[in-house]
Amino acid sequence: MTETTPSFAGTPDRPATAAGPDVLSEMLRAVRLTGSAFFGGCFTAPFGVVSPKRWDESTALARLRHISVFHLVASGRCTFEHANGERREIATGDLLLLPFTGEHRFWSGNPTEFAFAPDIVRPGPIEGMLTVNHGGGGEETRLICGYLESSEFLFTPVFRSLPEMLVEQTGDEKVSALMASIVREVIALVDAATPGSQMILGRMMELLFVEVLRRHINRLPAGSKGWFAALNDAIVGRALTLVHAEPARKWTADDLAREVGSSRTVLADRFKALLGRPPIDYVTSWRLQLAADRLRGGNDSIAGIAADVGYESEAAFNRAFKRETGLTPGRWRTGDGAVAH
Repeated sequence: MTETTPSFAGTPDRPATAAGPDVLSEMLRAVRLTGSAFFGGCFTAPFGVVSPKRWDESTALARLRHISVFHLVASGRCTFEHANGERREIATGDLLLLPFTGEHRFWSGNPTEFAFAPDIVRPGPIEGMLTVNHGGGGEETRLICGYLESSEFLFTPVFRSLPEMLVEQTGDEKVSALMASIVREVIALVDAATPGSQMILGRMMELLFVEVLRRHINRLPAGSKGWFAALNDAIVGRALTLVHAEPARKWTADDLAREVGSSRTVLADRFKALLGRPPIDYVTSWRLQLAADRLRGGNDSIAGIAADVGYESEAAFNRAFKRETGLTPGRWRTGDGAVAH
């Protein structure tokens, strides 16, 4: 798998605020987004398949911290149902994203039973890829599935700000040229099954995720809430830019309000309405996300990391880190324990 440095090429449906892309890029870097393709299948109607929340421990998927799953319809059509009961009909060219991968199922026709996905998959022609041929012999549906792993904490908002199922119709003439071209390339790479394809497919999945986020942000209706809506807010979006640019600065609510040209009350009200938390609470969360990334990704001392993200003492940092994650910085660094999602 490859670690992404997102590129925001392409033309969104409407221009994002000046703050949006920079803050989004920083957040995606901090959660260490990586992608991979893991499944290519041919299903013939009638068929029904259940995909579990957790796969068998022998598979790569079972060992990942936080995963989101893509389903790309290369041909045909089927119905997807989320664990919450939401259903979507998807067809050739459609891309379905499950930000949090709970149990879900998909089918076509009127299946008499639903197969358990881990029971019907087989090793594919590319290392790390699974394949399946399943169904009753009728109309064919080809699916390509990929996943994204991240080191996201409970308090990082990227995935929690997305709907539980998000569908992009890449055959739509309004879709960005970049997304359409990536989808075509993914299908071609899976069909070719040549050595080295897995690494390229991983990067394709990362780029697709970034494009899905961009389009989602730019389609948000007025009155939306959540982190993506906050990026488009004139006051909160500016505040997020400042905090992400200088996380170690000794921010106070008054300082942040003054910098964005707002009163402290208005800034607090906008943060509460959009993000459900006070501005300084967000500052703390972002500092700890940056610290967690460095703890896992390098050998810098805990004291040095604490100072770099704005803590005057290692003890204060340790208390804040454990309060947010349930783990001490040392246990987080060694992977001894896991944060629940």
